[in-house]
Amino acid sequence: MKSINTALLAALLMPCIAAAQNSGGLKQALTFHASFDKGLDADFSRGDKACLVRTSKGVAPAALNDELKLVPEAGRFGSGLHFTKKGNTRPQFKGARVLGYNATNWNAAVSVWLRLDPDKDLEPGYCDPVQIIGDDTKKGFIFLEWSRDETPRHFRFAIRPLVQIWNPNNLDWAKMTAAQRPAVNLPRAPFSREAWTHAVFSLANLNDKTKKPIGRLHLNGKPVGSIENWDLTLGWNPDAVQLVLGASYVGHLDDLAVFNRALTDAEVKQLFELKTGARELHP
Repeated sequence: MKSINTALLAALLMPCIAAAQNSGGLKQALTFHASFDKGLDADFSRGDKACLVRTSKGVAPAALNDELKLVPEAGRFGSGLHFTKKGNTRPQFKGARVLGYNATNWNAAVSVWLRLDPDKDLEPGYCDPVQIIGDDTKKGFIFLEWSRDETPRHFRFAIRPLVQIWNPNNLDWAKMTAAQRPAVNLPRAPFSREAWTHAVFSLANLNDKTKKPIGRLHLNGKPVGSIENWDLTLGWNPDAVQLVLGASYVGHLDDLAVFNRALTDAEVKQLFELKTGARELHP
C-alpha cells in the first residue's frame, strides 16, 4: 500500500482545520439553535428548548395550525417554518440562559433566515419577524420590522430603550424621522420569494454605564447599519424576557440561532457561509 505524502496530506486538510478553528468562537458563544427541521422546539439550548405561545389562559406549548406550518425540505436548511397569513400565532422562547439579559452589561446576537417579498406577501400594518420583549414595552423593545405605510416597505432593526429616553414627548413612531428613531432604517433590503436572506443583529454593552452601547445589523453576511450615540438602557425583569417570532409576519423563516455576545463582521460572514446552518456549531 502506497504511503501518502505528508506535505500533500497537510495541504488537503488545511482548509478543514482552518474552518474548524475559525468556528471555535461561534461554537463557544452559541446559546440556542432551532432548525425547525422536525418541529417547533429548539434543537439546542442552554436554557429551555420548549417553543411556547401566549393564550388567553396563559402560556401553552406552541402547535402548528393554519397560520403556522412546518414545510418539509422547504427551509434554508432542511425543513422550515411558513407563516401563511397575518394572525395571532407568535412562537416564543424563554430568554433565561438563552438571551442572557442582565441590568449591568448585556451582549447578544440573533441570527435568522427569511424568505418573502415584503411588498406582495405582507398584509397592511407593521410586521415584526423577530422581537425581544420583556415585561413592558415601555421598559424596552427590540425588533426587526417592516414599516407600515411606505412602498416599498422599509426594513428596520430597532432598539427602543426606556420610553423616557427615546420618546419623552410620545411621538408617533411612523411619523418620526430616521434621526429620531433608535433604529437602522433600510428603504430597500434584499428580500425576495426566490432567495433566502440572512439577518443578524448584535447587541453590545447595553445597560453598561461605563461603555458605549451599540446595535449592529448584518444582511447576507455584510454590515448594513448600526445604532450608536443613544442611551440604550433597558428596564426589563430578566425573568420575563422572551424571544418572539412572527408578529404579523407572512413568509418563510428558518434556522434561528442566538449567541451570548455581539458577533464580529468576520464571524457573521462565517455564519452566513455555513453549509448546513447553525447545527454545525452545536457543542
